[in-house]
Amino acid sequence: MDIRTVFIDFEHGADYALDALGLTEDAGLETAVVLSLFTDRRAASDDPVPDGADRRGWWADGLGSDARDRVGSRLWLLWREKQMPSVLVRARQYAEESLAWLVTDGVARRVEVQATNPRRELLRLDIGIERPDAPPVRFRFDSFWRS
Repeated sequence: MDIRTVFIDFEHGADYALDALGLTEDAGLETAVVLSLFTDRRAASDDPVPDGADRRGWWADGLGSDARDRVGSRLWLLWREKQMPSVLVRARQYAEESLAWLVTDGVARRVEVQATNPRRELLRLDIGIERPDAPPVRFRFDSFWRS
């Protein structure tokens, strides 16, 4: 059981969910997906970093035994990008990269990601997760691009 974490938007990130009694729980995959997608993974050395920002990333990524085992996604790199098909391709790739651990660790059989912009300045991620011993789950995250 996890504390339920919900996505707000790219600028504000995510926050814990509350009800009248305090923190709510998440018995599914929502919190794992939110943290995977919306925690800032360190930018690769060849990634253009927006506005001269630092390369971000989680400090403990450097402590692991497997250099490929990283937390978060590089979706933050797209925050100020123009709405173009090539950016949607990168959004899908970044989301798939951040969720690949679900398959590697046996939490899911398959993860499918679609990135679209159904209207001006909106990035939508549709995530489908096929689990080994449970019904599939779907998540949708919408966030506005900054122009």
